[in-house]
Amino acid sequence: MKKVIHKLKVKNLLGLHARPAATIAKLLQGSKSQVTISYKQESVNARSIMSILMLAIKKNSLITLTVEGEDAEETLSKLITAFESQFGEKIN
Repeated sequence: MKKVIHKLKVKNLLGLHARPAATIAKLLQGSKSQVTISYKQESVNARSIMSILMLAIKKNSLITLTVEGEDAEETLSKLITAFESQFGEKIN
């Protein structure tokens, strides 16, 4: 089983609010890997929209994605692409 860890900065103007959280959860539906988002000493299951929202991640926050499973690298790549494109929101 593969495990990959990646740190990245949240670029969305409003941080990780409901729409990006839902996008993350939907993106992970087809994944076999376990995905955790860590921020300020807290780690949550990235498949849970409510858990992501409870982290209250603001713009320019540094988070850590931990992906563990047989498709870990592919799943991480999809997540990085989503974060880099700011989940399709207006880029500022």
